[in-house]
Amino acid sequence: MGDLGVGFGYLLKGQRWVARRGRRYGFGLLPGLITLVLYAAALVALALWGEDAVGWATPFADDWSSPWQGLFRGFLTAVLFALGLLLAVLTFTAVTLLIGQPFYEALSERVDADVSPDGTAPESGLPLWRELWISARDSLRILVRAGLWGVLLFALGFLPFAGQTVVPVAGFFVTGFFLTEELAAVALQRRGVDLRARLALLRSRKTLVWGFGTPLGLAFLVPFVAVFLMPGAVAGATLLARDLLGEENAGDGTDTAEAANAAR
Repeated sequence: MGDLGVGFGYLLKGQRWVARRGRRYGFGLLPGLITLVLYAAALVALALWGEDAVGWATPFADDWSSPWQGLFRGFLTAVLFALGLLLAVLTFTAVTLLIGQPFYEALSERVDADVSPDGTAPESGLPLWRELWISARDSLRILVRAGLWGVLLFALGFLPFAGQTVVPVAGFFVTGFFLTEELAAVALQRRGVDLRARLALLRSRKTLVWGFGTPLGLAFLVPFVAVFLMPGAVAGATLLARDLLGEENAGDGTDTAEAANAAR
């Protein structure tokens, strides 16, 4: 249970790290805002035309009598929108990280330099286009895994009692795990840790990962909150990645910030 608190502590430290550099890193909100607008437009379109899409996909129900046709298609429309919302939550982080890749890379490097005993940060040595390609490829692979989990949990949701209690809780833990993977990948990818190795690291300390990712996933259900928490989430995930790799931390970076502010 101790790792749960440690993981949540990294989440708070990351937010504090960014908050103390608000003027310098405020533009980091832009990738999240762009992603939010794109996703909001997609969900509005799904709400407006989802019923028409379901009607087009179920021509066999055209001759059904009332109220069965309406109930059937209304249920499918609700399922379609719920799946779209779940997909938006699962992919919001990946898309935001992809859009804001240069900024989040620089932010993660600065966190590493702040907490590293020697003041240095690992560098991948790869060109930007190569980093973008690896990030997009790995995000797609994670999305497939998360999608399979989402379909499984959705199906289990029809089970009496467990579907309304255990399954939603399990869903938040699954979301927290994959959310943490996406965020920690910024720091781990710079260290040459591939996707398979990243997943193995995360599985070795599941409670640490859940302590970080599950409350963040709950917060990310509120879109505007997700936008404002993204820079701090990347900072906190960098601290978590260092912990997973057993790297020494000279602190959480806040002392450095305070010293710099005092010197101004």
